Amino acid sequence: MANRTFAVGDIHGDLAALEKALGKLPPLDEKDTLVFMGDYVDRGPDSAGVVELVRHELPRRVSAKIVCLRGNHEDGWLRVASGGWPEFVLPLANGCLAMLRSFRNQPIRDNELPTREELLAMQRGDFIPGDVVDWMNALPYFYEDEHAIYVHAGLIEKDGKWLHPSETANPTQLLWVRTMRFFEGYRGKRVVCGHTATENLPPELSSFTPEDPLDMWVGENVVVIDTGCGKGGFLTILELPAMKTYESR
Repeated sequence: MANRTFAVGDIHGDLAALEKALGKLPPLDEKDTLVFMGDYVDRGPDSAGVVELVRHELPRRVSAKIVCLRGNHEDGWLRVASGGWPEFVLPLANGCLAMLRSFRNQPIRDNELPTREELLAMQRGDFIPGDVVDWMNALPYFYEDEHAIYVHAGLIEKDGKWLHPSETANPTQLLWVRTMRFFEGYRGKRVVCGHTATENLPPELSSFTPEDPLDMWVGENVVVIDTGCGKGGFLTILELPAMKTYESR
């Protein structure tokens, strides 16, 4: 049997969805690899639980190799914690209050506004445990195997050429880039990514021909598996090379 890779889409604090999707996977062994695409935190109710699961619990449960990639939300919090970007926490859509409440073990309701104390704590980022900050800092920007290149947001174009992630001068761009040219025009080795919700991509260009606009998006050489988990959608896990999906719904 060929080595299998299971790519896990953006989780965004939805521990229940992660557990449900993982529970649908076939038995994993040491030849298998789990690749998490980043964005473990924010929006959903249990960012702390998601981080605990992928860091500590899952390695005890499965013998598969586990690769945790960096997402733009981890990058945002790292900048906040280093004093460089307090503005990251201000847009309600970023879901940063949910992150704070989760690490403080406090509940959160939809559309709830932070108190002044909470806003200041978020802007400092000092509520994040030091070992979690260290873990975020150690997360790689991409992973590659025989099946695909795995990266949170996409690849960078320079002088008409799509750069391999290792050639990107500023790897942070790999976490934030969002250009339709990549989804429509990239023709290199298959890339699996998250970051851009599939409902925002042109369905006519997806060979998956989804009935639901939130379904996995499969372009010519790009596969997008951010199916809205933590923000009203569900979590998708993609098995390669079989191109089979396992969903939390």
